[in-house]
Amino acid sequence: MRAALLRLLHLPVVASRSPSSPLRPAPAARAMASQKQFPPQQQGSQPGKEHAMDPRPEAILQNYKAANKLKNKVALVTGGDSGIGRAVCLLFAAEGASVAFTYVKGHEDKDAEETLRALRDISSRTGARPPMALAADLGYEDSCRSVVEEVASAHGGRIDVLVNNAAEQHERRSITEVAEPDLDRVFRTNIFSYFLTTKHAVARMAPHGGGSVINTASVNAYKGHKTLLDYTSTKGAIVSFTRALALQLADKGIRVNGVAPGPIWTPLIPASFGEEKVEQFGSEVPMKRAGQPAEVAPSYVFLASEQDSSYITGQFLHVNGGVIVNG
Repeated sequence: MRAALLRLLHLPVVASRSPSSPLRPAPAARAMASQKQFPPQQQGSQPGKEHAMDPRPEAILQNYKAANKLKNKVALVTGGDSGIGRAVCLLFAAEGASVAFTYVKGHEDKDAEETLRALRDISSRTGARPPMALAADLGYEDSCRSVVEEVASAHGGRIDVLVNNAAEQHERRSITEVAEPDLDRVFRTNIFSYFLTTKHAVARMAPHGGGSVINTASVNAYKGHKTLLDYTSTKGAIVSFTRALALQLADKGIRVNGVAPGPIWTPLIPASFGEEKVEQFGSEVPMKRAGQPAEVAPSYVFLASEQDSSYITGQFLHVNGGVIVNG
């Protein structure tokens, strides 16, 4: 069962149980791809489902070597059941963290269960506390408060790392097609949840000497996207939120940074684009291919790790296949 699950998640099956090096060497470096990236597919509803994707996203680089960078840390990842969130959860666990993540009940249950099983396997080898999967709609403050309190209560009142990652997007050709309820929903998922979850999480960081908040933005915050107007607006808000909050929390020992991914193969893609766009997804960037969640997640480890990024706050890492960003 365990070996089958690890293969399903693109995690290598290894003989060694050493928590410091749980992964085997990687194959040769990726080549740049042709314009056709993926088989045509469309899921037609959100949130997207990783288990229905073809091919499945890659969650961990096979040559990744963990180094206990997050040993004894407590991490909460929103939207951690799939895509970038799943990859971040698994790398944090490989680095020794005790990991909790949120998902949407009734839509992401299968993906959440896969992630939880993989986390249990990793934590059994690293000695971390059992992982937690929490169903929540984080667009509302009561849910954000409840999630933070449940995670903190299970870990002595402490949260060390918060990754705000939950997101949704919907293609619309014109601003006239964006109804007020649509705008409210996208902003609640993509920025209200970040603001409100962080509001309650920082109270669990400061008394314990500080922590790290990492926000997922997008390359679209910097270059725009004409058919993702409301989504792009939320991602711009996340950039401003990150920079302002970094200034506010610097004297409390809490670092606030972000990652602005480019085209990454996650469930959001077949759930929000038509078959033709999915087929060519990622071909427009200089590296001529989409990235994998496994290629983004190490950036979150870097920003979460005090030994790597203790003098970095208010900044964004741009994992985008070569798109030049000035901002």
